Amino acid sequence: MRHLSIRSTGRRMVGAVATAVLCSAGLAAPAAASAPAGPAQGTAASARTAAPEAATAPPKADDGLALTPPMGFNNWNSTHCRAEFNEAMVKGIADLFIEKGLKASGYQYVNLDDCWALPQRDANGKLVPDPVRFPNGIKAVADYVHAKGLKLGIYTSAGTKTCNSAGFPGALGHEYSDAQQFADWGVDYLKYDNCNNQGVDAKQRYNTMRDALKATGRPIVYSICEWGENKPWEWAGDVGQLWRTTGDISDNWGSMLSILKQNLPLAPHAGPGRWNDPDMLEVGNGGMTDTEYRTHFSMWSIMAAPLLIGSDLRKVPDSTFDILDNREVIAVDQDPLGKQGAVLTSEGGRWVVVKEMQDGSRAIALFNETNTAQRISTTATAAGLPHASAYTLRDLWKHRSYNTAGAISATVPAHGTVLLRVTADRKWSAYPPAVELHADGGTLVEAGKQTVLTSKITDLGRTPAQHVSVRLTGPAGWKVRATSPTTAPGLPTGKSLTTRWAVTAPAGTPAGDYEFTLTATYRSPRGDRAESTVPLASRVVVPPPAGTSQLSDLPWLSAVNGYGPVERDTSNGEDQAGDGNPITIGGQVFAKGLGAHAAGDIEYYTAGACRSVSAQVGVDDEKGDNGTVVFEIWADGRKVAATGTLTNAMPAQPISADVTGAQVVHLIVTDAGDGVSYDHADWADAKLTC
Repeated sequence: MRHLSIRSTGRRMVGAVATAVLCSAGLAAPAAASAPAGPAQGTAASARTAAPEAATAPPKADDGLALTPPMGFNNWNSTHCRAEFNEAMVKGIADLFIEKGLKASGYQYVNLDDCWALPQRDANGKLVPDPVRFPNGIKAVADYVHAKGLKLGIYTSAGTKTCNSAGFPGALGHEYSDAQQFADWGVDYLKYDNCNNQGVDAKQRYNTMRDALKATGRPIVYSICEWGENKPWEWAGDVGQLWRTTGDISDNWGSMLSILKQNLPLAPHAGPGRWNDPDMLEVGNGGMTDTEYRTHFSMWSIMAAPLLIGSDLRKVPDSTFDILDNREVIAVDQDPLGKQGAVLTSEGGRWVVVKEMQDGSRAIALFNETNTAQRISTTATAAGLPHASAYTLRDLWKHRSYNTAGAISATVPAHGTVLLRVTADRKWSAYPPAVELHADGGTLVEAGKQTVLTSKITDLGRTPAQHVSVRLTGPAGWKVRATSPTTAPGLPTGKSLTTRWAVTAPAGTPAGDYEFTLTATYRSPRGDRAESTVPLASRVVVPPPAGTSQLSDLPWLSAVNGYGPVERDTSNGEDQAGDGNPITIGGQVFAKGLGAHAAGDIEYYTAGACRSVSAQVGVDDEKGDNGTVVFEIWADGRKVAATGTLTNAMPAQPISADVTGAQVVHLIVTDAGDGVSYDHADWADAKLTC
């Protein structure tokens, strides 16, 4: 959860006066605000339950909980603390788990987040469910969920209050009483946040709730939402079943990517009953494309992360269910061996992540974090498979199987992921050969000018690809013409058919993205027909004007932020478009510029016609004394300028670079190696000279 009211000021305070930003609720709930006030809060003494003597947690191997990553739903990402979070929603989600087959796919937890209670405890110090949101109480909801063969989860914080600004009661000092209430209601899962913690040691607070849950005698999965601040992966394996490794996720590519990169290195700490938790899923909430959501789901699965749906399933399109209910991908996440995927390579934003599976196969993610299609490759032996004459390769999104001689390669769309399962078995000859379909060029097109695209189809299989044919189709009105052969009678292992294409956008075509499809058809030696399709994108671009221009006045090719969108002529603001402030660095206000947030990447087309980029850069004052960033300028894939680490205590620093001849320039902001929280970064007075 996210404390929006705090996030908007950029302040996070921890300890005696702490109201934390991460894992916390946004605004006071309308329903809670209008609900009748509960009885006066009792004393701390009346609410406490003495800890049973010698209450200790059992060894993790014996508790039997969460032996695979928990799967289910949490309302926060779709509702926050708004009025639509209520009993009807929770029951509706449980109904959909059955109707849509999600239960059969492994989803079982229906979890409540913050704002389910009244702001005050009763006279006995007990928690009181909000009578407007939950008129029949929590137990009735649990009974409804249980009757469908599902489980119920609940939320509180390891502090005096939860994270929402309305001040709902936390469990600090009430652990045994609250845990018993949860058990009495039939709760099966507890998400335990970190707000208003009064500076009490994290391990002490989370251990106390562990012991309180154990004392109830009810098996309750324990989710430690500590945001990774005290490296819980190093100590929480004997405390809870999962622990947050990062700050809160947002429904945008930059946020998801940043969290993914923070969680990937923690693979050695995961295993049955002890999971790294990079936060809930955003799939279906509308802030990313389906390609990006498939990446989100693929990478969470290969990381053996909990799969907690964060969208309101009553409102999502069918494509959301197609992603969330992909049982072949879910099987990667739920593999009983419990290995988290490890990074094999990541050069240039082309990632290969490999997960060992219980049956000896390997799940392999070819993940493209860049803004253009990329060829990503590895081999079966590099992925850890034994030497074999050939392998079966299963595409888990296309649901098709092929054979490969050992090469594993694909052209992966921008922000996309190809998820494969590769096995050394004797059945490989039953499948057609895998082929790699690749294209170079034709990405940036000026209307009315011909550009050249080169396609290549390569046989990766142990068997030949026969009767090979390739075609390229584009938007209506575009001229697409092959200038070299498009067919081949056969391709042995490792051999390719290369075709050149002349592509022209009609004069006057508006700037923007246009879709192409590259398709190859072929037959296996057994006569089976196979087809491989790669979506491509060409962007119609307009060269920048001559002279010196403010970059905030020019169209960018793409813009990615760690939080919130890139803003023109204001600071980042962090959440919604237009929520920034005047760009201010070290007290100096700038009228023009770009408001970014690490990790950030703003891309401009310069057409080989420009000479220099310059700006005044620094951490925006809206973050108080927080934030550490590094600014970089890249030209055609080469770093041409960079600052050192900049902090909010520093005035604006100049940065400039020679970009002569470059087709594309990137303005990049990194987090200086300490995480992206508070990293509001300004490219003030950013200019391009052409």
